[in-house]
Amino acid sequence: MPVVDDVQMPEGTAAALETVSRLGSELTARQPVIDRRLNYLRGHHPLVYASEEFQQYMGDRFKGFADNWCSPVINSPAERMNILGIRPAGETAADKEMQRIWRDNSCDRTSSEALTVMLAAARSYGLVWNNPRDEKTPRITFERADQCIVRHDPETGLGTHGLKLWRDEKKEYATLYDWHFVWKWQRQAARVVPEGDQPDPAVQAGGGWEPRQPTGDDTWPIPNPLGALPLVELRNQTLLDDSPISDIDGTIAMQDAINLVWAYLLNALDYASLPQRIMTGAQPPKVPLLDSQGQQVGERPVELDELMRDRVLWVPDQTARSSEWSAANLDVFSSVIERAIEHVAAQTRTPPHYLIGRIANLSAEALASAETGLVSKTRERIVYATPEIREIHALAALVQDNDAKARAMRGGVVLWDDPQYRAMGQKVDALMKLKQMGFPFQWIAEQYGLEPEEAARVMQMREEEAAKDPIGAIAAEFNRGQPDPAPATGEPSEQDGQP
Repeated sequence: MPVVDDVQMPEGTAAALETVSRLGSELTARQPVIDRRLNYLRGHHPLVYASEEFQQYMGDRFKGFADNWCSPVINSPAERMNILGIRPAGETAADKEMQRIWRDNSCDRTSSEALTVMLAAARSYGLVWNNPRDEKTPRITFERADQCIVRHDPETGLGTHGLKLWRDEKKEYATLYDWHFVWKWQRQAARVVPEGDQPDPAVQAGGGWEPRQPTGDDTWPIPNPLGALPLVELRNQTLLDDSPISDIDGTIAMQDAINLVWAYLLNALDYASLPQRIMTGAQPPKVPLLDSQGQQVGERPVELDELMRDRVLWVPDQTARSSEWSAANLDVFSSVIERAIEHVAAQTRTPPHYLIGRIANLSAEALASAETGLVSKTRERIVYATPEIREIHALAALVQDNDAKARAMRGGVVLWDDPQYRAMGQKVDALMKLKQMGFPFQWIAEQYGLEPEEAARVMQMREEEAAKDPIGAIAAEFNRGQPDPAPATGEPSEQDGQP
């Protein structure tokens, strides 16, 4: 057995430690990018100045200002990505047991948060493991993008190792997952190194780790009974590489420009929105210099910074004259901001009325047409997330020791809510036409947007109504299948005996 810190360790410990070090270094390098993207989603934008002079005079005034357009760019598709269930391969209905597990783990909410993070940070993670409190209900959690990383096999694309890395006030913790074991480590949290000091060599080299065996863990490392990697990475769009793209990478630069123009506009409102007075024919004002007895011993010119701040000027010269500049026209600033927002809308396929907020009596058809790009984008993002959602359900089946069900989940169909919003009249009319074409009622109920359990409940209620009045049910079904009668035109027909 290898020896770590004078303690004998199981075989594979050295390789596991090396993997922790490599993945930890990669995750540490990735964290600033993730933090920046999520901060822009939250609205925490550092103001980027166009000149040092403006930053010097106005930096503190606009500190913390943000006109956040990254939020609607992310939330517009994310709020349309709702998971209703999963239908295993070869089945015609959603799996009720998986739906129970999904709800018991509050995945309705946490999956929505994970998909939002996936769009913004380009990655998020799902973790599946056994639940010590309920052996029949696997535990599904969605993890932070800045705390997890998965290594993929370059040939097969399958995940080979997964690392979760986090810390508290005293210690750092690492949990390494592979197909056979779960390795848990801890070490003293690295101290903040003052400038000029040397960091701790053990921490700098990725060392200092010691085994962590929480209460309930009988062995170290823990055997992985799933035979699969329990940590799943949900990745946004990639270019056939390992670098997924954030949906706001291109928006951040325009966001900085919009915030800067707003800062200039607000500054102009303060300085140029009112007429400005000009003094001519006078010497520059000066401030007397006094000694300890209060006697004037000299004078100095008034600093321009003081004049700008106090906006008070006393000129005793009788020859001084004042004139006036008219107030500045600030419409140019708002025009630039609106044009920049239009660029954001075009680049991100976000409907303009989501950002500008102006709707001029548009019909339901016109609104649906305006959202075509967003619907297409959302469906594309659903395609990216679907394989990982299937894998999470497959891992839940493996926790229940059901290999056949896990295979069915990997080939199953994830049921997503319809990402296209329609007016109620439009939706019902379309579904009625589908019913007349012969589509079954349960399929119609699912397309209406009912969750699988709710659709099944509606079918049961429908059957109960039919049992109470079988003749009426047959008549109603017959009438629903008939085409709508042709509208009366007032023209005679051949049935009236006319040619």
